[in-house]
Order: sequence, then C-alpha cells, then structure tokens
Amino acid sequence: MPLDTAWPEGTVHQVPYWVFQRAEVLAREQETIFRGACWHYLCLEAEVPNAGDYRTTQLGELPVVVARDAEGVVHAFENRCAHRGALIALEDGGNTKDFTCVYHAWRYDMAGNLKGVAFRNGIAGKGGMPKDFKLEDNCPRKLRVAMFCGLVFGTLSDATPELETYLGPEITTRIRRVLNGRTPEVLGRFTQALPNNWKLYTENVRDSYHASLLHLFFTTFEVNRLTQKGGLIVSESGGNHVSWSAIEEGAASTEYAQQQIRSDSDYRLADPSLLHGFQEFGDSCTLQILSVFPTFVLQQIQNCIAVRQVVPRAVDRTDLHWTYLGFAEDTPEQRIMRLKQCNLVGAAGFVSMEDGCVGGFVQRGSAGAADQQAVLRMGGHDALSSDTRATEASVRGFWKAWRAATGL
Repeated sequence: MPLDTAWPEGTVHQVPYWVFQRAEVLAREQETIFRGACWHYLCLEAEVPNAGDYRTTQLGELPVVVARDAEGVVHAFENRCAHRGALIALEDGGNTKDFTCVYHAWRYDMAGNLKGVAFRNGIAGKGGMPKDFKLEDNCPRKLRVAMFCGLVFGTLSDATPELETYLGPEITTRIRRVLNGRTPEVLGRFTQALPNNWKLYTENVRDSYHASLLHLFFTTFEVNRLTQKGGLIVSESGGNHVSWSAIEEGAASTEYAQQQIRSDSDYRLADPSLLHGFQEFGDSCTLQILSVFPTFVLQQIQNCIAVRQVVPRAVDRTDLHWTYLGFAEDTPEQRIMRLKQCNLVGAAGFVSMEDGCVGGFVQRGSAGAADQQAVLRMGGHDALSSDTRATEASVRGFWKAWRAATGL
C-alpha cells in the first residue's frame, strides 16, 4: 500500500505525528505486524488448564480462540466461522467439547477443524452442499502456537522465527526471573479503554524517562527514581526491552527537589503497609517493566505481577487488557500483599492512573501537527542497552522494530 509519507532524515529519534493519525497506517500495521512475522501474546496457559478450556482474545483486529484439546495440546485459530464470517465463540472463555456457530450451526473441534455442517445433505434429497464440498477445505485460519513460562503466543506467519529466538536471551532470562518455576493463578482481569493510538501506549511502556516525572507516587515513595540503581535492556531488533530499578538503602537524593517539578512532594500514605512487600526474587530489583514487540507487557512493581495486552481498536482508540497474577505457591500473607499492591496499577492505580490520559493528551495535542515530529533525543540517537534510565533508547528501539516491520 503506497503512502504519501516521508520519515524525517531516515532516523528513529524524530517520529512524525502522522503515524498516530492515518487510517492507512493502521491498515499497513494490521497487514505487516499483526498478520506478519511477529509473535503476539494471546493468553496464559493458566487460563486454559484443562481439556476443553478456551479463551477468546485478539491478534490486532483478528479475533482468536485459544483452546486446549483432549490430548492437552493448545491450539489457536481465527474466531470466524468459515461459512459467513460470524464469531464462533461468543464468550470470554469457558469449557466445551466443541464450538458451534450460532448463525447456521457449523461445528468445529478444539483445533478449529470443521466437523459438521447442518443439513449438509439437504432435506429429502433437495438442497444441501455440492458433492465436492470438503470439510477440511473450510476452516478458519490457524495460528502457530508457542509457549514460554506459561505465556501463550501465536503468529499467522510461517516466517516468524522460533519464539525464544524472537525474544532473545536477555528477555527470556528476565521473563524466567518473574514467572519460571511457579504456578501462575489469575487474581483478576479487566479492560481499560484508552483514547489514543495503540503506539502511544507502547511508547509509554518503553519510556523510562517519564516514569518518575509523570507518576507522583513513584517519586514521593521512592519506588522508582532515575537516581536509583537501574538500567535498560534493548534487544538487537529494538522491539523488546526491559527497564529495571532497585531501591538502595540510604541512597536518598536531592536531585528531584532541585528540579522543582511536581513529582517531588510531601504526600504520605494513610496505610504505609501498602509498600511493605516481601522478597521473592533473590535480588534487590523492585521494579521490572518488560515488553515484547509489538503489544505484550510483563510487569513487576514490588510484588504486583501483571501482564498487559495492547489491542488496537481504531486510529485513536485502544483496549488495554490487564491480568493480575499470583502463584499457587504463595502463602496466605503473600496473597494478601499481592492483592493490596494491585492498587498500584490499572486505570485507577496509584502509579499508573496518569498513563490512561497522557496518550489522549498527545493524540489531542498533535491533531493538527501531522507534518511535525516528536523529539526522542534523551540519551542520544541509538537504540542500545544502557545503565541509565534517563534515556529514550527503548522508545527508539520500538520505532526501529516498527519501521523494519512496516517498511515505512
């Protein structure tokens, strides 16, 4: 699809605002990213633990069913009846022996194979399907499925590399740090509607520079400050990243006060026990935000563990699916702490409530500036790992991967 666009200077440190505004750009993304050679987070294995369990999810605009068959194999296929295009599964999830389209009762197994057509042979020798009609030739599209540490990913492309290759060794290590060796349990889930383009949220996730400036809670209670020990990991492709920080006892700094910014305040918690977490990782890292291109996020903020899935809905509308996690191995006291710290994130979270509106601020603020550019110069021009988080290297990394995928 030709686009009448030009990327400034062929760089990734100047991003034109038209990428957030044009319907033809979103169409290109659906084709080259969401139906292209990328892995996409679909759900957790813990959400389909038993034979017959299924979850409905999204791969960009494509509705998807993830289901576990009687042999325990997890499948993913397009949630679209091959007959007239209706949804096959209407619920968020459940348990079933097969799927029957409510429109004309075409029936599919747990792998998405067509197994029955109502009145296939007609009635009293009249009507019905022609003799050359074959069930196996009429199925919704099937995805390749790969799982890692209880996360289920899918892709429509045969060209997508193996999942662990796609993630890379540093990202797999950081996922294992949070999820490996334990049994995840879903504590809760919800969907947050964002009034902005999906890429503005994925930028935000990778933007370690904003976190302690926008989020008053982070800085006030010293959960995350740029002056703390920490760093960035950016994958070679640019698309995957980790931002991490660690609280160091006795490492108080006056640098935020010297900046005279809103994120330095004297607010206090009525219940300080909110931040009285427990050690579970054997290190001093109290915050780790990890992303996988294009739309997956794994977070650890103190003892609050969650996965996030970003789903484009329109040029200026995005759904953000949150799933909070505990583990079967948690003690009752640890479970209570996790539930309490769930208040840190989400649409009304003490930490992240501001993220729900800043994307909309950018969408609205740049509405008349399609020929202008955002400036991503903090930390230089590259998209490399760093021992400082006062940089936009991982945001530039996203655009490096995005440009490679879309060809724009």
